[in-house]
Amino acid sequence: MATTSASTKEISTVPAGIGTSAYQDEAPTPRRSLASIIEEQEDIFVRRQPESRRLASAAGQSLAGGVVSNWQITRPQPVWLSHGLGSKLYDVDGNEYVDLHGGYGVSLAGHGHPAMVEAVRSQVALGTHFAQPTRAALTVAQELTRRFSLPQWRFGNSGTEATMDAVHLMRAITGRDYIIKVEGCYHGHHDSVQVSVCPDAEDVGPADRPAQVPSSSGIPQAIMDLTLVVGFNDLAAVRQLLAEYPGQIAGMILEPIMMNAGIILPEPGYLAGLRDLLHAEGALLAFDEVKTGLTAGPGGATGFTGVTPDIVCLAKAIGGGVAAAAVGGTTEVMGHVADGTYEQVGTFNGNPLAMAACRAMLCEVATPEAYQRIERLRLRAVDGLERAIAGNHLDAHVVSVGAKGCVVFSTEPVRNFRGFLGIQDDYSNAHWLFQHNGGVFLPPWGKIEQWLISVQHDESDIDKFVANFATFAAAVGQ
Repeated sequence: MATTSASTKEISTVPAGIGTSAYQDEAPTPRRSLASIIEEQEDIFVRRQPESRRLASAAGQSLAGGVVSNWQITRPQPVWLSHGLGSKLYDVDGNEYVDLHGGYGVSLAGHGHPAMVEAVRSQVALGTHFAQPTRAALTVAQELTRRFSLPQWRFGNSGTEATMDAVHLMRAITGRDYIIKVEGCYHGHHDSVQVSVCPDAEDVGPADRPAQVPSSSGIPQAIMDLTLVVGFNDLAAVRQLLAEYPGQIAGMILEPIMMNAGIILPEPGYLAGLRDLLHAEGALLAFDEVKTGLTAGPGGATGFTGVTPDIVCLAKAIGGGVAAAAVGGTTEVMGHVADGTYEQVGTFNGNPLAMAACRAMLCEVATPEAYQRIERLRLRAVDGLERAIAGNHLDAHVVSVGAKGCVVFSTEPVRNFRGFLGIQDDYSNAHWLFQHNGGVFLPPWGKIEQWLISVQHDESDIDKFVANFATFAAAVGQ
């Protein structure tokens, strides 16, 4: 991949694997710009989905923005889906896709998994809401304790609720107002964490003291002032804030493996160092494992890294496609919930349908055998992608952990949001289009998001993904 910008980069159309000597007596082959390749792929995208286009137009009258979440507003048009089965998705135009989108990390079970179908069907017949505990809630809590090494749990309904409870808990326990979050981490859409989620380069401020940038309108300045921002993998910045705000910081929330900027791994000693620094000042550490819980491994990033925080937040994959969330903590932390110091409540907390789904997910779907299978497929994907990268001289590398992975269009490893911000996104956009038009469904905004391998994917699914990437790499490579 050339180092020039997407608007000026020229793309060779010489067939992959053919030496230049074969063309010594011929005129040079015309070269295409990345922009023209994207335009061509967008045209293919739209032409194969006329019913999606029709529904998108009709939805503009009834749904704000024509979709049900702003993240679904994608260029060239939203994709309307019909159903899923196993490792596949089907759109309203009848196109089949290998689903590596995974509902932004939810669908670790795939679609229509027999254990999930039976769990939900059985519980629906017995009742879908009681606002009282059920046996399944106890089983789920016990299994989460086993996996995440935290003894006590409460439930909620979304990742936003889980991280909101974590922030409230840290403030309630310490009696302090300030929290620390990491620049580029997304923790849901409650006010305290809607700060410096994905700021523009001109707004970020100095690296050693990132600016507090609102990620949306409607966030009060007074609340933003209470959320202090640091870079990922930067212990010195946390140490400095603790010194500047002695006895005032309640705790820190972060993704232990960043997944709002591709995938960024913690450097050795970083997470343990955070825990030690915070505890020394009477502050708490909360891991947002909404994306990494179950997908990074059986015990999420907590198990993967070997660092156990004071609080863990879970959602997405634990419900197997049913809305569910959980907050776990140490006995000391959760004692403040038990005695009412912090009142963790919610009409749908521990909903019997959600708990039945979580029990099936934890006990029947996300099994040791399933993780072994996912690991084999992960290695197959990484090997195929890396060979295509090398064979086409792309400036890119693969980062993967457990069921998640991404291609980073840079030769340099990314250690924080600033490094991620400097990567141009046109290549990610082109890759997404090639995959989609080739029958593999990936999350849009590929520079940010990751693929997800479910327990129902097989070798042929991975091979299709790799083949599409190879086609893309041959089109844009040197």
